Amino acid sequence: MDYDVIIIGAGAGGCAVAYHLTQSGKRVLLLEKGMALPRDGSTLDADKVLRRGMFLSDEPWVDRRGATIVPEEHFNLGGKTKWYGAALLRFAANEFDADVDHACLAWPFPYEELAPFYDEAEQLLGVRQFEIEANFQQIVSGLRRRDAQWRRQPMALGLAADILSHPEEARHFDAFASVRGLKCDAESSLLQRVSHKPNLTILTGKAVSGFIAASSDATRVTGVVCDDGSRHHATVLVIAAGALHSPRLLQSYLEHTGLAQTLPSYRQVGRNYKAHVLTAMLALSHRPVTDVLCKTLLLLHDGMPHSTVQTLGGNLAEEIVRSQMPRLVPNWLAAPIAQRVYGLFLQTEDGSHPDNRVVAMAQGSNRPLLDYDLARLPAAQAEHRRLVHTLQRQLLALGYVALVRAIPLQGTAHACGTLVTGNDPATSVVDAHGKVHGMGNLYVADGSVLPRSSRANPALTIYAWGLRLASHLGSTVLAGQLQWSKR
Repeated sequence: MDYDVIIIGAGAGGCAVAYHLTQSGKRVLLLEKGMALPRDGSTLDADKVLRRGMFLSDEPWVDRRGATIVPEEHFNLGGKTKWYGAALLRFAANEFDADVDHACLAWPFPYEELAPFYDEAEQLLGVRQFEIEANFQQIVSGLRRRDAQWRRQPMALGLAADILSHPEEARHFDAFASVRGLKCDAESSLLQRVSHKPNLTILTGKAVSGFIAASSDATRVTGVVCDDGSRHHATVLVIAAGALHSPRLLQSYLEHTGLAQTLPSYRQVGRNYKAHVLTAMLALSHRPVTDVLCKTLLLLHDGMPHSTVQTLGGNLAEEIVRSQMPRLVPNWLAAPIAQRVYGLFLQTEDGSHPDNRVVAMAQGSNRPLLDYDLARLPAAQAEHRRLVHTLQRQLLALGYVALVRAIPLQGTAHACGTLVTGNDPATSVVDAHGKVHGMGNLYVADGSVLPRSSRANPALTIYAWGLRLASHLGSTVLAGQLQWSKR
């Protein structure tokens, strides 16, 4: 069967495109490398999720020094959104502009262009706010008394209104996958709305290995080839495999067909990788933590405008402490320590550098390369260092001993920017509507397109981009396609 559109990857962007085009009657094939997650409670089990990493990819990569790393990627229906902390934040209007001093690229359009799709995404995902809880209120009030530059902003969360009625889920939503559907992710909030429709086909366990070129014109693709040898055809192809994987597919196709020599945008494929500068901070005090959700506010600091501080959701901080303790430590000793730790998550926008990149195959190796060096982005490095030191010092004055751990290269939860959008093929990979420069019918719907990572989590912006891309396809490229009900 031929389709109107094939979507590769069932994360935020892919599911947003699938939802919109299915609703509009297009014949949609959604291909996902992984499977649907089990609902037996294992995705809420800290031992299986955190200690044993049962749901993480085991694909080996190499870093810029040639050392083996294993990025913390998730291949499953819903992608990383099944595991995210449900912080669904808009980029600020100024984060669509370039910031030369911080090495930030500009979007090809202003905030107002994406605003209606932010609105739609927030409605579909049931974004809401929750009351700040006592422990975090105490921390925030103390910080603001000592430093007037701290500002607070309600956290926009994709969580069900009644999640607090389910303590096991409320304490295990950040870094865990909901069993009851109480976290609003790409599968539960988008795919499930249209999964019953006959014009949507979802195939899991289907890894795409390449694209099929039109017989007389390699700038048009007619379908995909999967690892199992199966072939599927469509009018339009949408890549949504994630910022580490989408550029590998595109790079391999352009090199195989010779388009690498003719398309200016090829030189930008895989470049400008971003993932935020991230630090986990565990603040230990004599006071037991009684907060349940924890993740209720976003902290901003006027002196560090590219950074934010949020909390680790639920009892993730406690579970992290327990997971790091030797198994010989008895519970009577481990529990009181773990229950007195408040988890904070510090992030700074890292900007873009062309040498921070993904390469499909490292030279002299059969493994993909993730080449990233924060030293190439000194402004981001300096601001994040100030953020960590400022918060650590101020927490100590409040009676908290703050231990920090920088998130390493394999922490790819916020990976983006490897196929950036822009108007110039010499400096970007896709145009303002997500079409690969120089290609006739190949689009990108995931976080690869983001020119900036902003100081906020990227998930909501990826959803909004996917909805905007789907709206564009439905009203232009696929406008002439008959709706399923009319066939």
